[in-house]
Amino acid sequence: MTGGARIEHLVTSGTFSLDGGTWDVDNNVWIVADDHEAVVIDAAHDADAILAALGGRRLRAIVCTHAHNDHIDAAPDLAARTGAPILLHPDDLPLWKQTHPDRLPDAELADGQRIEVAGTELTVLHTPGHAPGAVCLYVPHLSALFSGDTLFAGGPGATGRSYSDFPTIVESIRERLLTLPEDTVVHTGHGDTTTVGAEAPHLQEWLDRGF
Repeated sequence: MTGGARIEHLVTSGTFSLDGGTWDVDNNVWIVADDHEAVVIDAAHDADAILAALGGRRLRAIVCTHAHNDHIDAAPDLAARTGAPILLHPDDLPLWKQTHPDRLPDAELADGQRIEVAGTELTVLHTPGHAPGAVCLYVPHLSALFSGDTLFAGGPGATGRSYSDFPTIVESIRERLLTLPEDTVVHTGHGDTTTVGAEAPHLQEWLDRGF
């Protein structure tokens, strides 16, 4: 018997590079797992640290919330060492190829797709704006949303660089995320967790500014 699906978390450090700039960043790596198998959400920076956290459990998939380099830089190494497939929404392939021109993802993510692990399901929600192929992963059994860089504690993700669009991200959050139960815990790509209910007023502030 297993202990049931649970959420595990580690923080890895590295750099984010886009449009000619590079910044130091800390990334949240999320693992949905039981005692025997796991899915990794965003293989950031440090395959060794992620492997240590997995502790020998079978890795069923490496799910990319989007293809900015800081969220995918360790994905090919982790895949090579575990045999797990890398999953990415196809709209983010142009960004992926900036970091990994010689290694494509193994399979595509699609809106509404369900990924099974540890007796539970992760539902893919396509939430463009921060990146064209950005997705969130909703796990109702755990009252959890893995938001990547779409939604943070305090508001939407950044949209000031290439391949991003602010009105699009606000629409994604309003239509796809704020419709979820208010007590859904939002596990973000960087920084602290929040809840859907806590973020609704922040989105209204952005809407009041004309978006």
